[in-house]
Amino acid sequence: MNDTSPAGSALLQVDAPHRELLDQVLDKWSLQVLDVLCGKDLRFNELRRAIPAIGQKSLTASLRRLERNGMIERVVLQTRPVAVEYRIAPVGNTLNELVDALLRWTTENMPEVEQARERFDAVEG
Repeated sequence: MNDTSPAGSALLQVDAPHRELLDQVLDKWSLQVLDVLCGKDLRFNELRRAIPAIGQKSLTASLRRLERNGMIERVVLQTRPVAVEYRIAPVGNTLNELVDALLRWTTENMPEVEQARERFDAVEG
């Protein structure tokens, strides 16, 4: 992670396009949408039920960003009435293990993070 060699730093450079992609894929809701869609294909309202805290506007924005970045696919189903289903795209599926690892890391380390926050707030407050 802290490779300071010239070749290593070139590979790990985070310039504007990288930051933009990471911001859009790892934002508050997109990470959860990716996690849910890695499990199965879902319609919009099924996604809303799977992520109860997300609002309609936020879910729509996250889905559009993820679709624009090629992480998910929007599939129109030929049913009556016509329905739309969202599924993980091949490039988005490559994030499955990473998303699981990030979510696992937050779960495992949240108590320590909360303690650090409390110590910081006690000094700063």
